Amino acid sequence: MKILTEEFLIETKGNCDIIDITVNLRTLLKESKLSQGNCTAFVVGSTAGISTIEYEPGLLKDIPEVLEQIAPTYKKYFHNETWGDGNGHSHVRSFIIKTSLTIPFKNGELLLGTWQQIILIDFDNRPRSRRIVAQFIGE
Repeated sequence: MKILTEEFLIETKGNCDIIDITVNLRTLLKESKLSQGNCTAFVVGSTAGISTIEYEPGLLKDIPEVLEQIAPTYKKYFHNETWGDGNGHSHVRSFIIKTSLTIPFKNGELLLGTWQQIILIDFDNRPRSRRIVAQFIGE
């Protein structure tokens, strides 16, 4: 059993910028030469998330709209009172979506559905350089 940890950076626009990182993870898995196991993708920080979606234009509009209903940008957040940075909604959204995802792989391929892609979503209120940690455990 091997454990390999890799990192890559993604530049975002913030404000619910949704970026497909599937190719990044597939490339790292191929380079790892591992056949089967698990890949965990983790975004460093507390104002972003990692999940899966069908990466298509409708959902790229729907997801930010739904998140705005769940954790509105301009609602009163105690975090904003504490830090004055106006990104309390970003922390709440990250808490809901989560900052990591584990994907199994077999025969050197991530076991994703036909229309399933892995995404990074940046909830912060400004552009960011996001560090993604990909850890592969397998053989």
